Amino acid sequence: MSEEVPPPPSSPPPQAPIAFNIGEEYGTASKNLPPIKFVLIAIVMVALVAAVLIAFQEKSAATGSITEVESVDVPGQSMVMVAINLAVHNRGNRPFQIQSIQAQVDAGGKVLQDNAAPTVDLDRYFQAFPALKQHALSPMARENKIAAGADAQGTILVTFPVTPEVFASRKTLKVTIQSYDRGVPLVITK
Repeated sequence: MSEEVPPPPSSPPPQAPIAFNIGEEYGTASKNLPPIKFVLIAIVMVALVAAVLIAFQEKSAATGSITEVESVDVPGQSMVMVAINLAVHNRGNRPFQIQSIQAQVDAGGKVLQDNAAPTVDLDRYFQAFPALKQHALSPMARENKIAAGADAQGTILVTFPVTPEVFASRKTLKVTIQSYDRGVPLVITK
């Protein structure tokens, strides 16, 4: 018996070459980015939101000033203790309750800061350094409330590790008073 040999497969008809562009494989900006009008709309919307936030940015509900500064040398410690008298006006329509008070000094090329001493320690410091008490007012302390539209005056005590000469030649003295319910602190600079 003879086997029939199948005819050799016929080759497919030649096809036209495939157009291949290597740049298309990785994509182009026109194919991968959204249309320019959507990008411009998004940029304009972000700018509008930023403008509204800046326009309505909360400002401190209080204003204030540093009315007097008295410093004394702490013997043998290269440190000064400073009594700072403050005047604060609450221009808001709610009480301004003090959460924290910090003082910062830029002296001798260094920026130093300290939290106000607790009110329970003030009498002890005034006994040790009578010069601080000469112009001192009642303490301005944490938890003090300043009624809406009211004024308050008080003294804080802070220490800085600088000599009296360096403190006297300071560039700036800044007091920051943070309220419990307001995001923006009151910053007083002298």
